[in-house]
Amino acid sequence: MEMNDMVIVSVDDHISEPPDLFKNHLSGDLLASAPKLVQDVNGKDYWTYQGVNFPSVGLNAVVGKPFEEYGMEPSSMDQLRLGVYDVHARIDDMDVNGIAASMNFGSVFDFAGGRLHKAPDKKLATRHMQAYNDWHVDEWCAAYPGRFIPCGILPTYDMDATVAELKRLSDKGCYTVSINENPTVQGLPSIHNEYWKPFYKAINDLDMTIALHIGGGNPAPHASMETPIEAWITTMPMSISQGASDWLQLEALHEYPDMRIALSEGGIGWVPYFMERADFSNSRHKAWTNSRFPGAMKPSDTFKRHFLNCFIDDAFGLQNIDYIGEDMIAYECDYPHSDTLWPEVPERLWPTINHLTDVQIDKITHLNGMRFFRFDPFEHHKKEELTVGALRAKAAAKGVDTSVHSTGGERPVEEGVKRPITSGDLMAMFKRHEENFAKQKQSA
Repeated sequence: MEMNDMVIVSVDDHISEPPDLFKNHLSGDLLASAPKLVQDVNGKDYWTYQGVNFPSVGLNAVVGKPFEEYGMEPSSMDQLRLGVYDVHARIDDMDVNGIAASMNFGSVFDFAGGRLHKAPDKKLATRHMQAYNDWHVDEWCAAYPGRFIPCGILPTYDMDATVAELKRLSDKGCYTVSINENPTVQGLPSIHNEYWKPFYKAINDLDMTIALHIGGGNPAPHASMETPIEAWITTMPMSISQGASDWLQLEALHEYPDMRIALSEGGIGWVPYFMERADFSNSRHKAWTNSRFPGAMKPSDTFKRHFLNCFIDDAFGLQNIDYIGEDMIAYECDYPHSDTLWPEVPERLWPTINHLTDVQIDKITHLNGMRFFRFDPFEHHKKEELTVGALRAKAAAKGVDTSVHSTGGERPVEEGVKRPITSGDLMAMFKRHEENFAKQKQSA
């Protein structure tokens, strides 16, 4: 196999939704009360919904920008690369990057619908959440069959509505849902509580997959407000280990042996030690902890059975797939976030994976993702049409532009001061945005 022969399915990308996403799926009062994209007094776009304001873009949408402008830029939709929110341009950006198919997490309600929990009117929030899922499945994903893996969100504050939405999504051909890895931060019971039993049963009855994305429930900690922001960014992927350890202890994993959980944007290099440590801790403490891993059963065995590990750039992990399990690793591009390697994914991935067999490469680049998320792009396209080489030939024929474009966006740097950006700088910037939101609301 050569680089251009790879078929790459990215199991973690993102959308900054367009302002008109609800127009084809709601009408009347429901459309009037849906989230609105507006601008603050400084021209920064933000969403407003049921009296709550939240940002639209930032480090989640810097693809195609100079590295120097990554400091929480851009600030408005017109500064974004078109593929961030336009599905037709997204396909062009996938083609030029050699990406055959992509699973996209949303932004307007956050990766897992967490912002719906802040809405005072939960019944209304549930209806708007359904409209979002309709847009995502019927408009975004359906625009190019076989190129997008549908991923829904849920009204987890209402378990009856959650189970109903799982059934509705499954009927629509969406077999993956994104939820918060630690729902206690949303005021809900923990994943070990009886509250979640109907959810686990429905997930397994419907043969669906749970996606847990980093940053929602257990964000990467930072030591102090003076901690350089690079330290925070460094530990972000590995912070998923906290949630992974919690979910590994889930009783439902023993009740439902085929349950599937994807650890999105977490990387793989940490996984061998994580499993080793879990086994060691179990062997030393199961005598008094009432362990869910009695006898010869090991936590690592359960982890290898249930958890898909997803990576962006992880040469070390790919040198150690024997310790992780070649059937439980999948590639992700993370477009349009600051970690994305667009438009050079094949050039960055190939040197780190070409020591593996062709069978192993196929598993990691697309087969594992296809199996785990119940998605088959070859129902709509011939395999030879979805290789890196074939897709890039299409992009070349279209003349897809991959040049870097500057927008001179905001950067949290004090004028004339040359020092590492800190966590405190970032928090101060968030505070400024909140103050601007408040001013905008008062003026309205």
